[in-house]
Amino acid sequence: MKIETVQGGICAVKGVRAYGLKEGNKGLTLIEGNGIAVGAFTLNRIKAAPILFTEQQLENSGGILSAIIANSGCANSFTGDEGMKNAEKMAELVSGSLGVRKEEVAVASTGHIGKQLDMALIERQLGVVAKGLTAEEAGSTAAAKAIMTTDTFLKECAIRINPHEAAKTESGPKQQTDATVVIGGIAKGSGMIFPQMNTATMLCFIYTDANLDAEALSSSLKDAVDNSFNMVVVDGDMSTNDLVLLVSTGKGGEISEPEFKTGLNVVCTELAKQMARDGEGATKLIELRVKGAASVDDAREIARAILRSPLVKSAIFGERLDLTCGRIIAAVGSCTTADVVDPHVISISFKSNNETVFLAVDRGVFTDLSGPAKDILNGKELFIEVDMGVGEVETTAWGCDLTYDYVKINVA
Repeated sequence: MKIETVQGGICAVKGVRAYGLKEGNKGLTLIEGNGIAVGAFTLNRIKAAPILFTEQQLENSGGILSAIIANSGCANSFTGDEGMKNAEKMAELVSGSLGVRKEEVAVASTGHIGKQLDMALIERQLGVVAKGLTAEEAGSTAAAKAIMTTDTFLKECAIRINPHEAAKTESGPKQQTDATVVIGGIAKGSGMIFPQMNTATMLCFIYTDANLDAEALSSSLKDAVDNSFNMVVVDGDMSTNDLVLLVSTGKGGEISEPEFKTGLNVVCTELAKQMARDGEGATKLIELRVKGAASVDDAREIARAILRSPLVKSAIFGERLDLTCGRIIAAVGSCTTADVVDPHVISISFKSNNETVFLAVDRGVFTDLSGPAKDILNGKELFIEVDMGVGEVETTAWGCDLTYDYVKINVA
């Protein structure tokens, strides 16, 4: 199997058209592409109207979507009956504009909580966006830009998989077939990022032309979300609007579920890393590997505890290695539900901008953190490894530092 990165985002997928419009802090995205759909939704006990509505849509349509409409600037969350009516109205508008069944339109929103949608604005913007729908790369880019809020750059990714590439033989080079599969995604997310899904706000729309059934798509999405978006921590706050949708147009080649799952993990991981890199006010991307844990649950709990700790994150921003190590230890110890934590065998190492690894804690003992070691946190990308020393399980998570600008952005 060969995986290669391609241009085009969601529009690299056969059968998909997209476009978006951004006016000030109000944007509208429209994606057209019919196929089998599955979703992952926020576990926040207070779900926004578009989350509740889209869950109903997937049930009512038998798991088929023809279009997705998403607005930015207003979350349509905590808006009561009027909010649900407005979500339904958005689907009705798309149905009339594209000639698709209302039940096959998903709705998503991001922005301020507690405000009603400006439906006149959405209807006007939809008239422009629907006319601009295109299968060209520019359509995916416009769609990704339109859902941005505090994001500083758009987030998209696409890969092509050739599951049938033959191995190289003595008689010649590798032979490829045309039966390829494309997976493309766009996402937004910069703050209020601590998604925990069955599977401000993170939204992610993924399309593929893989010919797979709903069961395979659902299993693949759950696996990818658990390994990527559920392992991103910007600030530890769970949004009311977190949503991931995966739609298969079925217009591509045949692929096995394990092969597709591998490719989907690649796309979701890349988008998750982009979110962490773009954390509100962030100056450093943190990639954290927890290894030697007793269980998967332990590894994931420990990783999230470290990355959501404001003490750890602010120490990294201040480039204080001594404080960072101590606060990581405290965060590990705060995981009271972890089965096995032995302070005598914990090791912590750091690597900045792909430089030499520095062992800061060696099996329960701090090493010399003075001299050149103090500069290890100076880079824009920081790799941390926490070895629990009690098992064989490992996981990777992504986050960012906590800066003055985070506070400035969130009081504005």
